[in-house]
Amino acid sequence: MTDETPASADPVPDAEAQVPESPPPAPKRRLRLLLTVAGVVLVADIVTKVLAVRLLPPNQPVSIIGDTVTWTLVRNSGAAFSMATGYTWVLTLIATAVVIGIIWMGRRLVSPWWAVGLGMILGGAMGNLVDRFFRSPGPLRGEVVDFLSIGWWPVFNVADPCVVGGAILLVVLSLFGFDYDTVGRRRSGDNKSENLGREADPA
Repeated sequence: MTDETPASADPVPDAEAQVPESPPPAPKRRLRLLLTVAGVVLVADIVTKVLAVRLLPPNQPVSIIGDTVTWTLVRNSGAAFSMATGYTWVLTLIATAVVIGIIWMGRRLVSPWWAVGLGMILGGAMGNLVDRFFRSPGPLRGEVVDFLSIGWWPVFNVADPCVVGGAILLVVLSLFGFDYDTVGRRRSGDNKSENLGREADPA
């Protein structure tokens, strides 16, 4: 009698192992979103500054809502909201480094919300850099045009709240676990991300 050993059945493949992980959105797509947001902010900032310089008298408030909200054309040698006045060339170099850093980081972006936040910061930084380089008294020392005053808040322009708003957005995203290299929230202690933000993707 011959023993016939039955051929061993092939193991049933793991269904989960067969399902390929969907690749994250192409970083180039996020870079385009970042640059689009930055472009919108930059154009809006330049256009409003040109109009302010042409239409508003320097240092003479023009009422919008009484004395609380006014158009007030001033030149600012400091940072956003007239801070750090007197350090113009230092602020220019810092802003230039920020622009370069954001563009470099943009190549690795996956999260659309990080792209929006970084785009707001990039557009605002570039808007004020245009003034630093091309307005008097000269390159690296140019004074930024500010024209909107609200209550006790320092006079500002379009670029200033965009920079601040973009920074706040990035802080909120970080606090809630949304990383720049994921679409959704990263699980605690896990290198894989949950694509919770896919439905809310603004790109």
